[in-house]
Amino acid sequence: MMIEFKNSNENLINTTLPVGAEGVITPILIIKEDTENNKEYSVSYFERPKVLFFDVNETLLDLNMMKKSIGAALGDHPELMSLWFTTMLQYSLVTTVANQYQDFGTIGAAALIMVAHKNGIAITDKQAKDAVAAILSLPAHPEVREALLLLKKEGFKLVAFTNSSNKAVETQLKYAGIHYIFDDVLSIEDVGKFKPHVDTYNWAAKKMRLKPNECMLIAAHGWDVAGANWAGWQTAFVNRPGQQLFPLANLPEINEENILSVAQKLISIPFQQL
Repeated sequence: MMIEFKNSNENLINTTLPVGAEGVITPILIIKEDTENNKEYSVSYFERPKVLFFDVNETLLDLNMMKKSIGAALGDHPELMSLWFTTMLQYSLVTTVANQYQDFGTIGAAALIMVAHKNGIAITDKQAKDAVAAILSLPAHPEVREALLLLKKEGFKLVAFTNSSNKAVETQLKYAGIHYIFDDVLSIEDVGKFKPHVDTYNWAAKKMRLKPNECMLIAAHGWDVAGANWAGWQTAFVNRPGQQLFPLANLPEINEENILSVAQKLISIPFQQL
């Protein structure tokens, strides 16, 4: 059932509020502003996900250490970190739509060389590879371990789902000290396409023997949340500093500032037991 009504009011409230009772599918009130500055209210039903899929880079792992490494390689310009990261994402998608594949680290090094040359900075292939290798030794965000253990205690099945290669993500999660918490780890390397291609989400759901609506992606990137939603998944956005939702995509079921807040929201909702 979907109930919609409009009411003239103020600015956008980008949030989801659980309302419901034990033993029923929980309705979520989603509030968004239409083009005439009215609020559109809709009630949809939010079922307990069978598996929580976590993006890794930036969602679970803190990229601030990368700023030093990338900044040093770019002539002590850490402000170019975001340009490097978006260039890496751009060319991961270029390879995907062209039916090509290189691992994330290789694309990251190539993107770093591109950014350096664009800004008149000399850099060797080795310097680029060494700088990007810092992504293998990132700490988890401070709240991550507590949040994952809390979700595990509450019976949720946890899967890491990343654009990093199989070898890279294994190294990353072990370094961060959180590898043992996950029930499984999935890398898009096995499907040869990068998120947010729809095939990656379909593959991950099939790998875990799930229907799309039984999956929830938890990610700090608007493009990842949008891709999962368009593939039929439930989503939770981790609103890390500087990250934004894609305005043309549907709102996520959950929108919180960190993983612990997402975990607490998931635990607080009286889901129907499927």
